[in-house]
Amino acid sequence: MLNIVLVEPEIPGNTGNISRTCAVVGARLHLVEPLGFSIDEKHVVRAGLDYWNKLELSVYPNLDDFFEKNNKKGRFWFFSTKASKKHSDVSYQDEDYLVFGKESAGLPEYLIYGRPDEAVRIPMRDELRSLNLSNAVAVGVYEALRQLDYPALR
Repeated sequence: MLNIVLVEPEIPGNTGNISRTCAVVGARLHLVEPLGFSIDEKHVVRAGLDYWNKLELSVYPNLDDFFEKNNKKGRFWFFSTKASKKHSDVSYQDEDYLVFGKESAGLPEYLIYGRPDEAVRIPMRDELRSLNLSNAVAVGVYEALRQLDYPALR
């Protein structure tokens, strides 16, 4: 099972859409606080529709707590526009963690530059800032699932 990690997400609609993606593909969702909203907010629930009861969700008070609880469970791929390696140039494994930063700032730079072999980017035009977070997660998730030929999906 893949793991999707959102570090300090700010927009409830994005997190709701990502939760729905996680539910339909059977991925775990990990949220690292602080969140820019409450996870029971109507916008998040509405975006996730009736999939919340099918979602495996974990919430952590900070990144240190997240890494402490998950560091030995799978490999980490840090998605960032600042990375040099393309997301499709790595070989994903079941139980990997696809880690995404908050909408306004992305991931902390120490994760990107301190672990460059684990930092990946989704190709896009240089003059544009980035994809919407929920779209970026979908691109990353489906590339990983394509490589894994995920048996749970038809």
